[in-house]
Amino acid sequence: MGEYLSFVDINTWELIFTWVNLLILFLLMKKFLFKPVRAILDKREEEVRKMYDDAEAAKTDAAALEAQYSEKLAGAQQEAREIVEAARRRAAEQSGEIVSEARNKAADLLQKANVQIESERKDAVNEIKSELSSIAVDIAGKVIERDINEKDHEKLIQEFIDGIGEAS
Repeated sequence: MGEYLSFVDINTWELIFTWVNLLILFLLMKKFLFKPVRAILDKREEEVRKMYDDAEAAKTDAAALEAQYSEKLAGAQQEAREIVEAARRRAAEQSGEIVSEARNKAADLLQKANVQIESERKDAVNEIKSELSSIAVDIAGKVIERDINEKDHEKLIQEFIDGIGEAS
């Protein structure tokens, strides 16, 4: 059993040496491994935090730009409606002007036609009066067969023409 006790026996120098060795190893690892790893992790955490902050700022900017875009789009649509309405009004005004101008031209043409018709009617009446007066002179000359002076002759013609003019 002595052999077996050597395995179970606790050697204090070995225990102290192991603990000192463990402490040195821990301090070395703390200095050369844990601090740099912790610094790298802190740096990475800061980068991730900065990325989240940048993403949030970009999201806020995107929302602002979207609102601005929507506002501009609404303004452009309103402006387009106003332009279309103004074009419609101008077209209606021009249409009214064209119709009014056409009516005025038609009225002028009708007035000119009426003036021309009246002029031609007067010319025709005067021509008929002239022909009737020559016929009346011939008839009067034959009926009366007497010598009429120039003054009486003109008087008879004028009375005859006035009588015909009133009848027409």
